[in-house]
Amino acid sequence: MPDFKPNLFQRTNAKLASTRPLARLFSHTLHHLDKPVVRWSNGRYSAASLLTGVPLVTLTSTGAKSGLPRENPLIGTPDGDKIILIASNWGGKKHPSWYYNLKATPACTLTYDGKTEPYLAREVSGEEKEAVWQKAAAIYPGYEAYKTRTAGREIPVLLLSPDR
Repeated sequence: MPDFKPNLFQRTNAKLASTRPLARLFSHTLHHLDKPVVRWSNGRYSAASLLTGVPLVTLTSTGAKSGLPRENPLIGTPDGDKIILIASNWGGKKHPSWYYNLKATPACTLTYDGKTEPYLAREVSGEEKEAVWQKAAAIYPGYEAYKTRTAGREIPVLLLSPDR
């Protein structure tokens, strides 16, 4: 993943997106905007990445119940050749569906900047979780706000490694 440098407009939007009312609004609407923008830009951008400057990936996982491919635009924090995914679900009380998909079938693909590559997901814990959490929170500080709104739910952190 290339480096990214959000501008003032994008940094402001990222802060606003982590507030309770906008997180709630975006959790119900942003994915409807993301998918067409991802298609239009051949996987290079999403509505969220244009608005906030955060690095977004499109995760394609296998549905835990359906067995069908499921696509989700997500913040993907680079960590060397690995990608960190935070299952914050906008600070919601439940884990996002893509988390259950990766727990059931860790093999997935990520699309970033128009390139699609295979990855394997694993949930991290302990010191490793704290270290990658800090890297992700440095990219998107909203994760810290989400942590306070989960009604006690522990936010899972997944580390995706290239499957070469």
